[in-house]
Amino acid sequence: MAVAGGVSANSALREAFVDYGKRYRAKVYIPPFSFTTDNAAMIAEAGYFKYLDGQFCPLEEVPFAKTKI
Repeated sequence: MAVAGGVSANSALREAFVDYGKRYRAKVYIPPFSFTTDNAAMIAEAGYFKYLDGQFCPLEEVPFAKTKI
């Protein structure tokens, strides 16, 4: 099992995964805390610069993903 992303910084969650791995003899991979960030700060920074540039869209705009499933 691999635990990644911002949620992997949660100490209780990390401990629960380690305990699960011991109990069921499963390998658990959890990155060091320095690699457990999420991208919220990067999204906020991108939004800040768009705000400074006056790049807005109407509130009526429908959000969409750039990828197709």
